[in-house]
Amino acid sequence: MENTLFVNSSPHIRSEVTTQRLMQDVIIALIPAAFAGVYFFGLRAALLIAVTVISSVGSEFLIRKALKRDNTIKDLSAAVTGLILALNLPPELPLWMAVIGSFFAIVIVKQLFGGLGYNFLNPALAARAFLIVSYGARMTTWKPPLTYAADVDVLSYATPLGALKEGGELPGLIDMFLGNIGGSLGETSALALIIGGIYLIARGVISWHIPVIYIGTVGLLAWIIGPDGVFTGNPFFHILAGGLMLGAIFMATDYTTSPMTKKGTVIYAVGCGILTMLFRLFTNMPEGVSYAILLMNVSVPMIDRYTKPARFGGEAHV
Repeated sequence: MENTLFVNSSPHIRSEVTTQRLMQDVIIALIPAAFAGVYFFGLRAALLIAVTVISSVGSEFLIRKALKRDNTIKDLSAAVTGLILALNLPPELPLWMAVIGSFFAIVIVKQLFGGLGYNFLNPALAARAFLIVSYGARMTTWKPPLTYAADVDVLSYATPLGALKEGGELPGLIDMFLGNIGGSLGETSALALIIGGIYLIARGVISWHIPVIYIGTVGLLAWIIGPDGVFTGNPFFHILAGGLMLGAIFMATDYTTSPMTKKGTVIYAVGCGILTMLFRLFTNMPEGVSYAILLMNVSVPMIDRYTKPARFGGEAHV
């Protein structure tokens, strides 16, 4: 009996990496963007972040209890959803709207589909889209940063992409890189988001493929489809403007809603970039990141189906 061989069901390869540790790394990576939001928009931004995170965690606790499922708030996924949602919101959004968005993200998009790993849309992005449809005026009212020199009324202030659509004065690229512009509280500072992205790649939480291909596709199309003809566009403006950095690094890379194959990852990232530029250039919406990622989320099962490798001795697409 000493030489008995015990065989267990797969998987046989185990890792010390846990969901909680991955979520901790995402939270750490988002801290620079959160601090940048508070720096540029004041303590109201910090309050909005706190309310959104708390209401997301509370929603998960209550819905799991109501459904008689195990408590999952310790894995920190609800906190990450709340933090990402907060960074996608205007700094002056009423707090009760943020609570509604948190409830929608956690209860409707995540838990009613089975919880973490079963949702087919990114919960934070779906909640943002829901809030835009439900409270469009408040979701598109932007506050200029506290460091902004000009005396501008909040109701008349436009984001860089809004100014581009309306033919207004565009901010400088340095201001856009640092975050001295209006927009959602966590999307304005490209520098803070890049720091977070480098941390996630270094920690092995995400790979570089989706962010780089997505951002590269947007930059290439922005350069090709210029305002004064082919190859007259400014790729850096579209790369730094809006929620591209936040979306490409922190939302398009979501494990559950992105492809599992390498070929599928390329198709997915390129699709996100193409859709983003189609929304920005050929629709009434100045921004397109959220809807581009959500549409590609829906396409992921089909992408995985047609890009899966062949089984040994079998055909590729069965």
